[in-house]
This record gives sequence, structure tokens and C-alpha cells, in this order.
Amino acid sequence: MPHQRKTRTKFTDEAEPRHIRRTKQIRLEVAAEAARILATEGQQNYHTAKKKAAERIGVSERLALPSNLEVKDALSTYQALYGGPAHRDNIDNLRRIALQAMHLLEVFRPRLVGSVLDGTANAHSRIALHVFADSVEVVVFHFLERDLPFDQEQRQIRWFNGEHRTVPVVVFELEDVEIELTVFDLLHLRQSPQSPIDGRPQRRAGMAEVEYLLAERSA
Repeated sequence: MPHQRKTRTKFTDEAEPRHIRRTKQIRLEVAAEAARILATEGQQNYHTAKKKAAERIGVSERLALPSNLEVKDALSTYQALYGGPAHRDNIDNLRRIALQAMHLLEVFRPRLVGSVLDGTANAHSRIALHVFADSVEVVVFHFLERDLPFDQEQRQIRWFNGEHRTVPVVVFELEDVEIELTVFDLLHLRQSPQSPIDGRPQRRAGMAEVEYLLAERSA
């Protein structure tokens, strides 16, 4: 009896139901529009940008909102295509100012995080630093002692174990750029909260890495 070859069915995008392909396409369109909003309209909040994008395109938020990671990828693509030298110069300038702030706050072991670190910041972005102290009062006293103006805020983050926490934030300006300091306990220097973009431990960069990023760009 002749040997019969077994065939395997390959599942391709074409084999997907039309409504699934359409939903994926809409998500891409919403992500692209949300990225444009973040890049050009001064919006900093991903969720707000996604809702505004869905409204402009005229689709249901429930079905069409992409993930934050999809929007970040679209934002990186948009900035690579349309940002040009001005975008790269802005990132370099923000990183330079961040490094100045990190030297000013060296006693608190500052770490750069967020859009200035990953290169998706725009002209309206704050510089985000994580700092570490016994209490927020220690950081506040550091500013009072040097007669530096500042404001205090609070921020909700998702901790590394998944629980939500409210943490203190100190905001000040350097060279007309807002810098936000999220204050963590000294014990949490090696325990990064979850990234609001992909849910993984948030990437942090110390002064040496920021210096390297700047040197790499100027080489």
C-alpha cells in the first residue's frame, strides 16, 4: 500500500475571519493616530490619546483600542519617519538636562525612566526620575536647603507584585523643563515598578548609562 503523506493546514492572515482582520486593521489605525497625537499635540497620556484617536476615526473604543505597547511602537515609527534631526536634538537636550538634575540629586541615587530614556519624548515631555530616600521629607528638605522652588504631587503606580500604590512626587524645573521625581524607599532601589507601557519591570538608567547615551550620539 503506497505511503500517504500527511498534510498540515497552514493558518495565515487570509484564513482569519474578516471581522478579526478588520479589528486588527482598526487597532493599527487607532495606534497610528494616537501616536500622531502624542507626537504633535502635546498630549502625554497614552489612554487619553487612544480615546481621542478612536473618536476621530469614528470607531468603538471597546473594540478598537490598541495596547500601550502598540501605541509606543507606532510612536517610535512616527518619530523616525517625521521627527528628523529636530526630534533627535530634543532627546539629546532632555537627556543632557536630566544628567544635570541627576548630578544635583546624586545623594538620592537618581535613575532616568520613561520617554526621555526610551527616546519617544517630545517638546512637551517631563523628564522622569526615580529617586530613593528614607522619606519624601528628606527630598523636600534638600530643595528647601538650597532655596529651589518645587511642587508636590502624588502618582499611582503598579508595583512589581501587581498591586497599586500611591507614591509621592516632587516636581521642579531646570532650564525651563519640568522634572518629576518619584520618591521610593531606599529598599526599592532594585525593585522597579511595572512599566505602564508593557507591564514589565520599568527600565531605569543611572548616570553612567545616560552619559553613555549622550556620548554615543555625539560620536
